[in-house]
Amino acid sequence: MENNLPFVSVIIPCRNEESFISKFLDSVISQDYPKERIEILVIDGMSEDRTREIVKGYIKKYPFIKILDNLNEFTPFGLNIGVKKSKGEIIIRMDAHATYKRDYVSKCIKYLKEYNTENIGGVIKTIPSKNTLTAKTVAFSLSHFFGAGTSYFRIGSKESREVDTVFGGCYKREIFEKIGLFNEKLIRSQDIEFNKRLRKTGGKILLFPEIIAYYYPQSTLFSFFRHNFLDGIWTTYPLKFGIKIFSLRHLIPLFFVLSSIFSLILSLFFKNFFFLFLFIVFNYLFLNFLFSFFISLREKDFRYFFLMPITFFLRHFGYGLGSIFGLFKILLK
Repeated sequence: MENNLPFVSVIIPCRNEESFISKFLDSVISQDYPKERIEILVIDGMSEDRTREIVKGYIKKYPFIKILDNLNEFTPFGLNIGVKKSKGEIIIRMDAHATYKRDYVSKCIKYLKEYNTENIGGVIKTIPSKNTLTAKTVAFSLSHFFGAGTSYFRIGSKESREVDTVFGGCYKREIFEKIGLFNEKLIRSQDIEFNKRLRKTGGKILLFPEIIAYYYPQSTLFSFFRHNFLDGIWTTYPLKFGIKIFSLRHLIPLFFVLSSIFSLILSLFFKNFFFLFLFIVFNYLFLNFLFSFFISLREKDFRYFFLMPITFFLRHFGYGLGSIFGLFKILLK
């Protein structure tokens, strides 16, 4: 029976993940999928910490784990190295900053076969990476629709559905032969662009809530802001290469920041624009504090009422500001 199961290649691009790589590898090794039908390819972007040393320690115990060099360091190069070097009929992308439920791989294979679709994914449960109030607010903001919009793999779904992208992804090898590899011009958002290409050729991406991963985001407000700022840049900057990766939910932070800035500037010359500025700010603050209040009630800790608004703001403002910066980078060059 096990010989009838497809051979699976798990590819993991990473760099400087010494804090998470052991926990990640333990979760993949613990998968209920037969070990003789799986390979784990860690594509390391020339880490400067102990990541490589830790992975090599696992390789001594588990021969189905391999480490590959990504001399270019960035994610899309690592993904493409993984795809090219992999042997599996099925390729599953994973993230070293996450852990995976024991049946993650087997569920992916089950649904990929059952629905005969091009890409399968699940939901992520966002877990604080540290036991601090700040780390918890970051996790809450990424799993709440006020922070994540209609990104179903983040906010969850009660039923399976067709979506525009998923976390990671489980692909048949033939998909890469049909539409090509990940775009190496895109330091970030290469997965979104790949999935847009997949859908343009008639492919489908299905999300199943039974497929579960646990994601550990940034633990400080500064690192959280920086992450969102960089994500924002790579929402708009791909336009330089003639690539449109964004959907409406990606542009809402951009509209929020632009409308706030321009209405404030114009209010210096036309007083009516000051009322528009107040309208934008008041409505944003109302929603921000309202959702923060509900979170504080849910967690039975009123401190979240004061910290969540800051975290939500850093999420929205960082992403929006990054999107503006991405457009400026195009114009300046």
